[in-house]
Amino acid sequence: MLPDGRRETVPAAELAPGDRIEVLPGAGMPTDGRILTGRTEIDRSMLTGETIPVDAGAGDAVHAGEINLSAPIEVEVTARAAESTLARIAEMVATAENARNRYTSLADRAARIYAPGVHGLAALAFLGWMAAGAGVVDALRIAIATLIITCPCALGLAVPAVSTAATGRLFRRGILLTGGTALERLAEVDTVLFDKTGTLTEGRPELIGAEALPEPVLALAAALAAGSAHPLARAIAEAAERRGVAPVALQSRRELPGLGIEGEHGGARLRLGRAEWVAEIAGSAPQDADAEAQDEPAEGPEVWLVRAGGRPLRLRFRDRLRPGIARAVAALRRAGLELALISGDRPAAVEAVARQLGIEHWRAGVRPEDKLAEIERLKAEGRRVLMLGDGLNDAAALAAAHASAAPGSALDAARTAADAILTGAEGPARLPELIAIARAARRRVLENFALAALYNAVSIPLALAGMVTPLIAAIAMSSSSIVVTLNAIRLPKGLPWPRSSI
Repeated sequence: MLPDGRRETVPAAELAPGDRIEVLPGAGMPTDGRILTGRTEIDRSMLTGETIPVDAGAGDAVHAGEINLSAPIEVEVTARAAESTLARIAEMVATAENARNRYTSLADRAARIYAPGVHGLAALAFLGWMAAGAGVVDALRIAIATLIITCPCALGLAVPAVSTAATGRLFRRGILLTGGTALERLAEVDTVLFDKTGTLTEGRPELIGAEALPEPVLALAAALAAGSAHPLARAIAEAAERRGVAPVALQSRRELPGLGIEGEHGGARLRLGRAEWVAEIAGSAPQDADAEAQDEPAEGPEVWLVRAGGRPLRLRFRDRLRPGIARAVAALRRAGLELALISGDRPAAVEAVARQLGIEHWRAGVRPEDKLAEIERLKAEGRRVLMLGDGLNDAAALAAAHASAAPGSALDAARTAADAILTGAEGPARLPELIAIARAARRRVLENFALAALYNAVSIPLALAGMVTPLIAAIAMSSSSIVVTLNAIRLPKGLPWPRSSI
């Protein structure tokens, strides 16, 4: 917006602190800023993970990546796009991924020692037999036999054969691995850090006690909620549809950003929204739709419904747990893993989910950089952390963790940063199976290394003593590769539920 009131469209990259911009409903914030005029509802789920829009007006801060939902607002830019919150998250993700890329696999560490070692051994065999008076042909035959029999085929197959078998098992269970060292790192984890919204929960509010609501009350609420894009209004409409309750016909209806929805039915004013706004037309003290919850603190979002002069009724909502997630968390705990919940949502909502799942350690109201800092703190304590998250606010933590996983419904940034994608509605509930197969795969790899070492311990002395011809060495080497491959396919085909341990 220009000083004379005219409007000009410019690329986000050209915005500078002090510029004034107009953000229309449905548009994203191009950079960080502060609201000058207007009042609206802001969707901050991309940055905080909180699914319920927040009311924002003059003086409130907004950030790149947030969505303006309700009304036009005028915003003063406080940071260039390249220096915005969104840009800082992208930078944190890149830094964390660079650090992870320095991970060295078990096979790489073994190859660094084994490859030069066997070549040196063959050279020593040749020189030793020459010094002992053997001819060049005999010394060369023994050296070649030593090279063939110590050919690292079995060692080279120890990891790929197991990885192929494990990846196939996981794929059939709807789990996709995205990195070459993911399986090994997943097997090493001892701590699991969960995001809440969209990961442990479905990320959609659900009306509590909808079945107990009188049909006329639900019909009025559904009529006011009809057509609204607000998540709580959609939850009311879905509850009415599930019960087969048709909304009543309203004479008028209007939605007020940050307050709620107002309508008229049978000559009486109706309001559905914030408590203080609804109380303006109420005639008596409020009550809860669930009588048993009248005095309980709100664990999730809530709205109030009232007919002018009547008694306001509180409608409470919760974010429903994903199918099977409680069973999965219990299995992870039985496997001896430390569990923690970290979320950008409100403390009451996070505590409620932690209590439902039996997770003792939880933190609420955290920002993306706080999640990253928590990962780094745990790593500094020697913990090997697996992060499970689905949002842009989780991407840096996913990239920084020792291993990470994301639901198939996660944002692209989260899926890109994760080592494993858990597809389907019950995807996150398959995390115990992912860790179980990763651990089984690691055991097979170690067994394969042991078999390869045993083979070398027996065959190398025979080759060095000149008791093995190159042909026999080739047969022995091929046989060791077959044994390693057969051992690799001895992986669990899946974990039946329930399971006493991983």
